[in-house]
Amino acid sequence: MEYTSGAASWQKALRRAVAVLLPRRPRQRRPGWSMGVPLIAAAAGLLFTTSATTADGTALREDRRPQLTQLIEDRRKQVEASEQQAARLRAQVENATATLADSDGPIREQRDRAAASRQAAGFTALTGTGLTVELDDAPGGPDQGLPADASNDDLVVHQQDVQAVVNALWAGGAEAMSIMNVRVLTTSAVRCVGNTLLLHGRVYSPPFKIVAIGDPAALKHALAASEGVQWFMDDVRDFHLGYRETVSTVTVPAFEDSTALRSATVPR
Repeated sequence: MEYTSGAASWQKALRRAVAVLLPRRPRQRRPGWSMGVPLIAAAAGLLFTTSATTADGTALREDRRPQLTQLIEDRRKQVEASEQQAARLRAQVENATATLADSDGPIREQRDRAAASRQAAGFTALTGTGLTVELDDAPGGPDQGLPADASNDDLVVHQQDVQAVVNALWAGGAEAMSIMNVRVLTTSAVRCVGNTLLLHGRVYSPPFKIVAIGDPAALKHALAASEGVQWFMDDVRDFHLGYRETVSTVTVPAFEDSTALRSATVPR
């Protein structure tokens, strides 16, 4: 053991004694969450950056329904403009064909043959006794006496309801038919978007009016025998949907949509 003298040795001895007497502090460890904070901050920054890039200066939660309504209106105007242009082109073709038929026998023969089939094909307007069927949504308001469990889907006319009436009228011997004053054929497709009707590229709101030329008694009997129509009549009773049949002299306009064939089969 080494002995020293002087003030320095006494100070060193005193520091050693104090160190022995005082308890040692345990070495602190950094908790795990302190290491996760930078990772969370980095992920949040990445999320904010992605949201800003996606938004591109717009509000992500902005209600897009006004934009959808405007889009539908724009498309409707485009369809109307295209239909007007198609009508002008058809008129030009008819005039050119008529002019050529005056001097060309085979063309005149085919033109007369096509003209004889125009009524059966639906390209001429017809007037006669028939039946008008109107389908409408249930009236709004809290005091309508509706069932407590009635939903919004129960209170509107659906695609299958319109299709059931149309199919029943065809089955009842309808000679010609129109929906919302638009001539329909057996190949016309009826689609519903929400509570609106989409027919030949145009959108219609209820009430939906279906007009059929034919024997009113036979048409009424076909509606009464249709299972789909009777299901709708149950909803009329339970949810106050609108349904009305009217017998009168009606006019069905000519078919004015595209006549282009997408597929055809040669009969055998």
